Amino acid sequence: MPAHKTASRTARTKYARLPLVASPRLVPAAGYRATLRSVLVGPAVTPRIMRSPTILVFDSGVGGLTVFGEIARARPDARFVYAADDALFPYGKIAEAALVTRVTGLMEGLIETHSPDLVVIACNTASVQVLPALRARFAIPFVGTVPAIKPACAASQSKRVSVLGTEATVAREYTHALIRSFGRGCDVTLVGSGNLAALAEAALAGEAIDDDEVQNQVLSVLDSRTGSLRLALLIKPKP
Repeated sequence: MPAHKTASRTARTKYARLPLVASPRLVPAAGYRATLRSVLVGPAVTPRIMRSPTILVFDSGVGGLTVFGEIARARPDARFVYAADDALFPYGKIAEAALVTRVTGLMEGLIETHSPDLVVIACNTASVQVLPALRARFAIPFVGTVPAIKPACAASQSKRVSVLGTEATVAREYTHALIRSFGRGCDVTLVGSGNLAALAEAALAGEAIDDDEVQNQVLSVLDSRTGSLRLALLIKPKP
């Protein structure tokens, strides 16, 4: 659906400021498992100024609206199209080959209809699985969202980092390559969750969710070697 402005904010939550760390470029082409470089280094792109571009933001649901909001603040001159493939939500439970076929097929229709200048894949699972196929098939630039392993490891003082994602995201070679390249000596634990994406989707849709269920999902990332289970949940107030 077309969108030209973000939803109004009802509350602001303060978070600790992390140091600014440049994120890695995303996967460029199919067959990326062969070398680390082919996984993490994207194709050479000639920089160009986009004036009033059309930006397509794609996700499996409404979770990508958080990404859309940040893009809209950065490029208020842009025309936006937000596409959510909620018919196949959640992507984390779909086989990789089926997901590649699904997303590339949908993207072909979206590009033909809306002629975007840039596509943002606002989904970790789709980014780590489908970006190679998308970049191989279409000429327009694609930007993905991947687990924030590089900035987390750069900011960590304990050198212990846990990543909570979909089961598909934590299993992909892309994610493991990020750890090998940007782990900075940290002990990184990957935890796959089959329910957290659905809980987040329900919360963003305004549905009531069980805070205990959310806490149980987040507790799964805590390392028992710390000897303690301390958890602070930041829940934004409802409108």
